[in-house]
Amino acid sequence: MTDSTASNLQSITLDISGMNCAGCASKVERALNQAEGVNHATVNLALETAEIHLDQPMPPQALVNVVEKAGFGAKRREEDIRKARLERERLEAEDQKKERRTFVLLVFSALLSLPLVAPMAGMPFGQDWHLPGMIQLLLATPVQIFVGARFYSGAFKSLRHGSANMDVLVALGTSAAFGYSLYKIFMPEFSGNSHLYFEASAVILTLVLFGKYLEHRAKRSTTAAVRALAAMRPDTAHRVDGETITDVNIADLRLGDVILVKPGERIATDGEVLEGASAVDESMLTGESLPVEKSAGEMVTGGTINGSGALYVRATALGEETRLAQIIRLVEGAQASKAPIQRLVDRVAAIFVPTILVIAAITLGAWLYLTGDTNAAIGAAVAVLVIACPCALGLATPTALVAGTGAAARAGILIRDIEALERAHKIDTVVLDKTGTLTVGRPTLTSIQAFDRNNERLLFIAATLQQGSEHPLAGALIRAAEEHNIKLGKPHAVKAVPGQGLVAELAGQQVAIGNKALMDGLGISSLMADGLIKTYESAGQTAVTVSVGDKVVGVLGLSDAPRETAAEAVAQLKARGIATVMLTGDAELAAKAVAEQVGVEDVRARIQPEGKNAVVNELKAAGKSVAMVGDGINDAPALAAADLGIAMGSGTDVAMEAASITLMRSDPKMIASALDVSKATLAKIRQNLFWAFIYNVIGIPLAAFGMLSPIIAGAAMAMSSVSVVTNAALLRRWKPQDGNDA
Repeated sequence: MTDSTASNLQSITLDISGMNCAGCASKVERALNQAEGVNHATVNLALETAEIHLDQPMPPQALVNVVEKAGFGAKRREEDIRKARLERERLEAEDQKKERRTFVLLVFSALLSLPLVAPMAGMPFGQDWHLPGMIQLLLATPVQIFVGARFYSGAFKSLRHGSANMDVLVALGTSAAFGYSLYKIFMPEFSGNSHLYFEASAVILTLVLFGKYLEHRAKRSTTAAVRALAAMRPDTAHRVDGETITDVNIADLRLGDVILVKPGERIATDGEVLEGASAVDESMLTGESLPVEKSAGEMVTGGTINGSGALYVRATALGEETRLAQIIRLVEGAQASKAPIQRLVDRVAAIFVPTILVIAAITLGAWLYLTGDTNAAIGAAVAVLVIACPCALGLATPTALVAGTGAAARAGILIRDIEALERAHKIDTVVLDKTGTLTVGRPTLTSIQAFDRNNERLLFIAATLQQGSEHPLAGALIRAAEEHNIKLGKPHAVKAVPGQGLVAELAGQQVAIGNKALMDGLGISSLMADGLIKTYESAGQTAVTVSVGDKVVGVLGLSDAPRETAAEAVAQLKARGIATVMLTGDAELAAKAVAEQVGVEDVRARIQPEGKNAVVNELKAAGKSVAMVGDGINDAPALAAADLGIAMGSGTDVAMEAASITLMRSDPKMIASALDVSKATLAKIRQNLFWAFIYNVIGIPLAAFGMLSPIIAGAAMAMSSVSVVTNAALLRRWKPQDGNDA
């Protein structure tokens, strides 16, 4: 089941409660995947969500029931924007209240545990201080009851549903230490000098609670990006009805409604500016700090901030169709999805807790059999149970993904395919579409030469033929005709020749516009035209020939200026050891002229739209790991075929849908930044998995051999989760390099 297939299915997102470790997440995921009608389900421990793709429509409550039957809580995520925002605010308030309660409980637990652990301070100096057994019992019992309650509850639910999770390990370990100490106190042979484990049970619970508190705070920081994006959606808008302006809820707006955006306000929804001029801060979308000037006829995006001028805007998209909503969906989808490397973790997590229970039992039995020392046996078994809690294992991948994709989104880089992260670090070749990627994508008419010296007539013919074309060159010719106030005619029997040009009838004659291949196909030649074509192409212009009847009547030269940062972008890629290839349908001379300006050495000219895909496959067959960067509909097959597809945000929706990564502003320097953030995120995942595994690989044998006290094991277990989540949170600081500031 591929992600692309899954994305075409009906999907439902559930908020899951009650998950404490990787084992919990695996259990929920397993239950959902086994449910009838579910094609594919992914559970994210860090976000506490389940993304479920369905084979057939089914009521969300049926899925909620599946999760509840597995022993966890579930609720469908609200889809209505206003309700979703209110729900998110309610959950955040609950979250903060829960955090405060945990902190109070932590302080209470620490104050009671400190007297129990204080005597240990004298041990390095040969002092054997200890509190009377009954005092230890009085201090440890409230901790065991009030702090332990959450772990007992979780363990009971888990065992009741036939599985074992982190709570089982904590409950078993601390209960064993507390119960054994309780037994010793009330046995007749109890001596005041006997070693008790009350301090172990109390301190372990305190440390685990401390770890959970820090972990919760760090997890909140990793999800800050989506919360910040969601907070940008205004609740109300000023709707204009004739002379009346009414404040309405966003949900009450309709397509075509005109809204007033006052200075300093957030723009309520996507739309077209009808009246007014202002500078709009689009940094939340593009990462670009400089405001963008907007005036009548230009498009604005909901959630961006209006500057000092008032704007009248006609709504062109609402609700979940707005650009901001789509970005939030993309980021949430990426954060909730699962990296391939996580599959190994899932397999380990599924058998982890039962394996640890077996190891603890063997440890207990071996110590009793070999030494007969009950104290040492219980201490070693408890230490094994406590050090092995798999929280860090379950958090290693999702926290890094959440932090990395969030940091990328703030910089204007949208990662929608998590598998792309694992491919990005191998990229050694970047294929760049010329028009719209390395160049501005808005060609202009630079040269015009009519053989009868009637340049206006030549421009009239060229622009008239191009009226129905969506090719960038067509737009340049039509704009030039408008600038010269040339009224266009109406061509008949227009026929497009892919990759070559157009043939039509105009005023009773056959006319054609296109490249030399088109003229050759029509059997039309001109030495003068051939000379002009070479001259224009050598100057980096695209040469277009126009014929009337069987004669060439003139040649036009159009140029598309390279983007200001194109040369710097290519240099950045080269500095990272990445080769660049430029693709274009232009003639070779024109293509090479642009390539020289931007620094690309490998140029593939005269490439037909379908040929881009072939070039990508050719490079892959040669053993290259290929990233394709493009912005047009004709780039979509190549974007999908590449190991990594990167779409420029100024491009078409089709290109962005086919790509794994979308750059929200059309700056080629962001290509290197996209590769950098992908590599940084993957590096964090690997670091986290290393730390999560290393704690257990080193800690479990040490605990089993009695070289790790239960208290130290508790501290190590708590710190393993904290170190993993904190390490992931460091990704929030990531910013594009080389002045490409977010």
